[in-house]
Order: sequence, then structure tokens, then C-alpha cells
Amino acid sequence: MAITFSEIRVGFHGKGAGSGELTWGQMGIWRATQRNRRNMNLIWPMPLPDGTPLAEIVATLRFLVSRHPALRTRLRFVDGPSGNRHPRQLVAESGDVPLHIADIGDGDDPAVATEELRSRYELNWFDYENEFPVRMGVVRQSGTLKQLVVCYSHVMLDGGGLDALYEDLNHLNRITGEPTAPPDGLHPLELARKQGTPAVRRQSERAIQYWADQLERLPVWRPRTPVRRHEPRFAELVVCSPAMELAMRAVGARTGADGTAVLLAAYSAAVTRVFGRDPSVAQIVVSNRFRPGLADMVSQVSQHGICVVDAADASFDEVVARAHKAVTSASFYAYYDPVACDTVIDEIAARRGQPLDISWCVNDRRGRLEPADDDVPTEAEVTRVLPRTKLYWDRTVARSDATLFLHVDTAPLQPGRHAQDEGLRAIYMKVWADLQHFAHDQLEALIREMEAVVVRAAFDSQAMASRR
Repeated sequence: MAITFSEIRVGFHGKGAGSGELTWGQMGIWRATQRNRRNMNLIWPMPLPDGTPLAEIVATLRFLVSRHPALRTRLRFVDGPSGNRHPRQLVAESGDVPLHIADIGDGDDPAVATEELRSRYELNWFDYENEFPVRMGVVRQSGTLKQLVVCYSHVMLDGGGLDALYEDLNHLNRITGEPTAPPDGLHPLELARKQGTPAVRRQSERAIQYWADQLERLPVWRPRTPVRRHEPRFAELVVCSPAMELAMRAVGARTGADGTAVLLAAYSAAVTRVFGRDPSVAQIVVSNRFRPGLADMVSQVSQHGICVVDAADASFDEVVARAHKAVTSASFYAYYDPVACDTVIDEIAARRGQPLDISWCVNDRRGRLEPADDDVPTEAEVTRVLPRTKLYWDRTVARSDATLFLHVDTAPLQPGRHAQDEGLRAIYMKVWADLQHFAHDQLEALIREMEAVVVRAAFDSQAMASRR
């Protein structure tokens, strides 16, 4: 299939220009991209309604970039405390960004062109010094727009920032292309200045001390199998479990714990049983949008919180209570200077004489799930859907974000490729794992045990979580 690429330059003009330090959220993701050598771009392809004019896409792109300084931000590098390429942010008042157009023939498949555009956006790093952190492209066939593909730099936006960005589209007049209300919310430069004040620096110091206290609880841990060379090094295990979704709901109804606490308890119990690591460790993604002034920010404000949970020789309900406490504390102490935090982690590792191996992450992207007293499933319902659990290995890559990373959703992000059960609620997971540390069967056993422990506990409050 022949694809002809062209572009339109879309001009923008907005307020909030200036320069300054990165926010803690921006710096954390920037350091992760450099440490893992992964760009972590955020990409969404979506179909366009029939008859969508190109002028509307141009107006949308201009509107978004003009209103939000995060999308008008580039980086400048100077000598600094975190190295000789210390990044600072530079917000432009005006300029232009490209709208890419992929033209295809009458008999061509728009899905193929969409995947080509999506893949280009995913694989190519942003030129942080010269490129603004947004890419937008359309697939056009015989003069008709078929698909839209949007990409953002994760350094500048997190999931909550994307939600705020798309919510702001309600203030775009689709006919005139003009805004119907002024932009609102704190700007990244303003937040970075606040994070440099003495009061907020003290808050960061308390958070980092909490991290240090939790890390001291972790005993030395080594994989049960020898580290071995494996290329590509990282693999993705895709999971769909209707039974786990039902069982977690039953546990939540009985214990009063929210969905994230039940999920972390299942993870902790399975890590103890399968890998022999107790207490378990997990870094969770904390949005920080519950903090004053951050709720509607179009920016990157998420940071990792640290959860250390004992699971051996305890009932699952006890582990749920411990996980709930760990999640609450991790969220409270997930607002900190990432450079200073990394320094403390390195100091603790140096004192022990070996790496801490805390790059184990759980990212519950289902939103805040409150326990429900109604719609509690029966044991028969859980048993009936157990055979419908699906696990299969998908992609392999040379680099990933962590030794073990569980992404948890209520639906597959890429339903065209990932298995799903139509008409059934389910837990969907994408598990990225380092095959130099874990064997394929160990990782499958981890997920099977997560499902099994929560199913056992769904209707038995005395069910044991795990044993050493």
C-alpha cells in the first residue's frame, strides 16, 4: 500500500510563556525515559465521524496548544545538580505545530495506514529541544478523513492531564474554532515555582523519609532461578479474567476495601507464594490530583508511591487491610523531589552493598473503585466464569520501564489485538516482565495465583493469603 505523507503547519498563540525548573512529575518521567532508554510516548488512534472536515481538526489542534502551556513546552539543558544535562522547561508564547496527513488510495485499508502512523509516533523520540510535545495526524482516503492519531510526550502529560485536556474541548466552538471560556488551572511553571518553596520542600523531605523507612523493611531477595541472558529482554503477558473481577468485587463488599487495595493484596500474596519475596514491594502510580490546585492541571503530576506489604501466614482479609494502609500511605507520600529521592535510594543500596531491586510496579488504571454493597456476585457465578480466563504472550521489546510492571484496566486498551470476553466485566492486565529475572511459567503462575487467592477468599473470610 502506498501512503503519501504531507503536513499543514498550525499556528498557535497563548499565555504563560517563560522558563523554569521542571515539576517533580515532569522530572520523574524525564529521568525514567533516560534511565530505561524508552520515550514512553502516549498514543491514541480513533475513528473520525463521517464528514469530519479537515478545518475542524486544524481548529482543534490550534485550540489545545494555544490554551495549554504544557503543549507549548520544550526543554533546555544546563549543568545542574542532577548532571550535566539538567533539563529546564521553556514555554513558548507562539509558534506552530504540524498536522500530519496520510493519504491512501481508494482500495487501501485505513487501518493499515493508521497503524503506520501510530507506530511512527510510538517509536520516534520527541526532539525535546526543538519539537513541541504533541503530534497529530489524520488518515485521508479519497478526500474523506477516516482516522485520527494523537500522540503526546509523557514528560508533559499524564493520564489525568489527558482527561483534563479532552474535557476542555467542551469549551471549543466547533463552528467558529474559538473558545467559549477562558482557560483555567495551574500552569506547570507555576507549580514548579511552588515546589521550590521551603514549605513544599519540607513536604518532600517527609515523603522521602517515608520511602527510606519502607525500604529498610525489605530483606535481601534473590530470584529463585539464576539470572540468564535473554533477548529480547522484556515480554508482555496479556490477561483477561472475568472471575478475578467478580471475586475482587465480593472481597471488597465484605471488607469495605476499595478495588486497588484488593488488587494489591492479591499481588502481594502471589509474589510471596510464587517468588518467595515477603514482604512484597510495589511502586504504584499516584495521580496527585487530590492535592490543592492540581485536580484540573493539563500537565504531568503523577509520581510513584512505595508499597511494602507482609503477606505470609495471614488471612487474605488481613492482607487486604495491610494493603489498604500501604496504598493510603503511599499516596500521601508520593509528592517529592525525584532527584533527592533517587539519591536516598542509591545511598541505601550502597550501604547494603547490592541493588534494592524495587523496580516492581502496579498501575491500577481503573480509577477509584469504591466497595459496593449491591451487585455482589454469587459463588456459582464466579465458578462459572473461571474457565474463561485468558493468558497469552504478545510483544517482546529490548527495553521496558521496570523489572515487573502490571498495568490493570477494565477493558483492553487495544481491543483489536487483545483478547476479551464480550458482555462480561473482567480484569484486564498487561504484564511486562524482565525475562533475565523471570521464566515464562513463573509469570503465568503469578497471575494464576493472583486469581486463585482472591477467588478462594471471595466467600471465605478465613482463607489464607500465602505461606512462606
